Amino acid sequence: MFYEPPKDDHGLPYNPFKALVAPRPIGWVTTMSAKGEVNLSPYSYFNAVSDRPDIVAFSSHGRKDALTFAEETGEFVCNLATFDLREAMNRTSAPLPRGQSELDFAGLTPAPCRLVKPPRVAESPVALECKWLRTVPLAPLAGPALYHLVIGEVVGTHIDDRFIVDGVVDTAAMRPIARAGYREYFVATPETNFAMTRPGGGGDQGPL
Repeated sequence: MFYEPPKDDHGLPYNPFKALVAPRPIGWVTTMSAKGEVNLSPYSYFNAVSDRPDIVAFSSHGRKDALTFAEETGEFVCNLATFDLREAMNRTSAPLPRGQSELDFAGLTPAPCRLVKPPRVAESPVALECKWLRTVPLAPLAGPALYHLVIGEVVGTHIDDRFIVDGVVDTAAMRPIARAGYREYFVATPETNFAMTRPGGGGDQGPL
């Protein structure tokens, strides 16, 4: 089949785009408002976009609390969503009233960060403390921007020491989950993990 996304003429009951660009990492984002209100929300439009310096970005549909709070205080935290935390992560996607804690609603424990004010999720094996850099409206070819890209630099990183083996982070052992299409998710496991060596070519290959 072929379809043109602006025309939305795929003829399927749901937009297939999310199922085609997958799996997508989940940005489980903690923010705090200027009044001290804490928000925890999962974002499937999320990724690392640089490692010198470490920069991450998540995309919000509309100006939700995570975007608003990140701009107000200039800080946010990205927590790793894992298979063991999948139900709690899903609960934090509920549209709660502003001021009601998603951490409490999901039965999660807030833990203090070192360099930013928003808490991290104590149960998560990884947390990235971030300083907000900018928000970029994702304006399409036609019409106003519905999504906004929030970009932040990682200034502090928490890693559970259990997952550092021989000086290397064992990502698969954490069993991180990623978003697929519709209601589906993927999970990384040691059984499905594999390695490949980058071939030589004489050009600048950049850092691993």
